[in-house]
Amino acid sequence: MAQLTTGIRKILTRPWVYDLFQEAVGAGRLRKKYVASSVQPIPGVKILDIGCGTSEILRFLPESVVYVGYDLSADYIRSARSRYGCRGEWHCSPVSDMHVDDFGTFDIVMANGVFHHLDDQDAMRLAEIAARALKVSGRFCSFDGCFTKDQGRIARYIIAKDRGQNVRKPEGYLALVRPYFSTCDISVRRDLLRIPYTHAIIVATKDSPG
Repeated sequence: MAQLTTGIRKILTRPWVYDLFQEAVGAGRLRKKYVASSVQPIPGVKILDIGCGTSEILRFLPESVVYVGYDLSADYIRSARSRYGCRGEWHCSPVSDMHVDDFGTFDIVMANGVFHHLDDQDAMRLAEIAARALKVSGRFCSFDGCFTKDQGRIARYIIAKDRGQNVRKPEGYLALVRPYFSTCDISVRRDLLRIPYTHAIIVATKDSPG
């Protein structure tokens, strides 16, 4: 199973609990830094957010972006529409059933905290969809918890308890994305949350259509 939603983890399927938990661990600071350093949106760009959750990242995007969000959770989608309905459009769908071709191409595609919920097959399908949806010279961005050799015990323990059951090493995430993009850069950050945590951040581009 790619994701655990039983026991204590089940309460995180409730949007208000999920958002409260995210705020408590400092996800707002993470999103702000990630948008500024990796996503780098300018006003008016068209953004596809795969696995958008409750779309709290919209707090840190320019008001004028054209935003399309996809998520598997109908509850998360309802919460996003309720809070940000005037700022985008949302669709409830698994990665395998997404029809992003209906929206044309995008300047930026994001998959924030998604890859570690997917097995290799679905993760590579996501990367393929993202590359196809991206304009030439557009930017694909993602972040996920990761395991590293020099990781502290607390960070490793917290990440191992994540709902997502496919946490990888940085090079594991990179291997999923590299076949579909012209350039792929990955960085490891340990300073984005209030709790000990290690993130792998990918920024990828493509220089030809398709």
